[in-house]
Amino acid sequence: MVQTVSAAEQKKSTMPEGLWTKCKKCEQIIFQKDLEENYMICSKCGYNFRLGFKKRIELMTDAKSFKEMFKGIVPVNFLDFPGYSEKMKSYPGLDDAIVAGEAKIGGNPVMLAVMDFEFMGGSMGSVVGEKIALAVEAAIEKKCPVIIVSASGGARMQEGIVSLMQMGKTSAALARLAKHKLPYISLLTDPTTGGVAASYAMLGDINIAEQDALIGFAGPRVIEQTIRQQLPDGFQLSEFLKRHGMVDMVIERKDLKNTLIKILNFFCKK
Repeated sequence: MVQTVSAAEQKKSTMPEGLWTKCKKCEQIIFQKDLEENYMICSKCGYNFRLGFKKRIELMTDAKSFKEMFKGIVPVNFLDFPGYSEKMKSYPGLDDAIVAGEAKIGGNPVMLAVMDFEFMGGSMGSVVGEKIALAVEAAIEKKCPVIIVSASGGARMQEGIVSLMQMGKTSAALARLAKHKLPYISLLTDPTTGGVAASYAMLGDINIAEQDALIGFAGPRVIEQTIRQQLPDGFQLSEFLKRHGMVDMVIERKDLKNTLIKILNFFCKK
């Protein structure tokens, strides 16, 4: 028997992958190139797609100015957690949930650390804490500001207490930065929760949040179940936190780089 292929099926089989993306909020089908030109934001509903570290660095920094540092620092399976060693090896191009290095923004030198939610939900483990501490030490040596971009579900359970220790470690590192009177700018993206929100993400001299980012310690469902009350609309989203004084500003992605340049120009002149 000869099987025939319909014109629709033939067209589908020859259609290159990656041309279209479906918005997770309004379900609009978006041409990928248009999405990228619009800073990975849905033109219909304004939904901010999550960015990987490469795209984030590209949008924030001067062209080809980022130079990665502290490569080769990889997680260790301290607790012999089942499947953890194999899981860590399944993310090509990433040693862990953060990439750090030196860059320039508007010509201003900075130490930049960018979290990537794709690596185990951006969870904070020993490598994340170590790279942030090393980035801060490098900034003190170079006498330049620090910018950390947070995107995390919180501390990494596979590393147990070692992951929770990173809250104190990163906070202490940033305290040393403050003693040297060097600025720290924190960018909170969707989501920034758990131990990351309870430590370095909220310790910035200036805390900037992207639009509609979920920011908080425990998630809204956990809070509702605990206090047995209905939470306000938009609870724990960027705009809610701005109204209640938890972040300094909420910035559209297209305006982020120019805003950082203005802040850095002010600090660097000082």
